Amino acid sequence: MAFIDYIPEDRASEELKKLYDRYRAAWGGVDNIIRIHGPNPPSMEKHNELYRHLMRGPSPLSFVQREMIAVVVSVANRCHY
Repeated sequence: MAFIDYIPEDRASEELKKLYDRYRAAWGGVDNIIRIHGPNPPSMEKHNELYRHLMRGPSPLSFVQREMIAVVVSVANRCHY
């Protein structure tokens, strides 16, 4: 669970509902790492821009290598994201 409160989908404003729908994960819900930006929707969009750039932008590392680094860092930080 995040230390930052998130806004549940059933209490989200129309603007936030649209963002939740845009960033819905393959499993059908919105990941907590995205939902924590609910109180500040512009930060949700900026977070996603940064993530896409880091994971999919030009790099000498492949996407798989970047994912492996993210997993190792998450484990080291005891973060389930």
